[in-house]
Amino acid sequence: MLSQTVEYALRAVVHLASRPSSARTTDQIAEATRVPRAYLSKVLQSLSRAGLVHSQRGIGGGMTLTRSAAELTILEVVNAVEPMQRIRTCPLGLTAHGVHLCPLHNRLDNALAMVEEAFRHTTLAEILAEPTLSVPLCPFPNTKTRAKK
Repeated sequence: MLSQTVEYALRAVVHLASRPSSARTTDQIAEATRVPRAYLSKVLQSLSRAGLVHSQRGIGGGMTLTRSAAELTILEVVNAVEPMQRIRTCPLGLTAHGVHLCPLHNRLDNALAMVEEAFRHTTLAEILAEPTLSVPLCPFPNTKTRAKK
């Protein structure tokens, strides 16, 4: 359902959110998130254009989030790289349907609306704070003290 680009963007911002006090280079992010560097560069450019990350050149430079993890939602990240497309009119272009979706496309749009709403109300801070038994791809702070389900 979500593209590889969205997956890579989410990995990158979660990684940055887990280290809010230090800038990370593209190479560091790529290594930690297992995202190909060239692909990650393009993803980070999209995130930068959307105002979600900031790039600082020079010694001690790198990428940082422009807002705290508590303020940044999954939906903002998704929409920065590949905006969610709701179904507003018949995807088949049937003029008889117009804006009155058939039952199939209506259900698909309802599902998209639920995903969009869930992403709108989930911050990166919530992702980082959620207890889990799974070892995350990007080690989170205080991983050893996490509560187990």
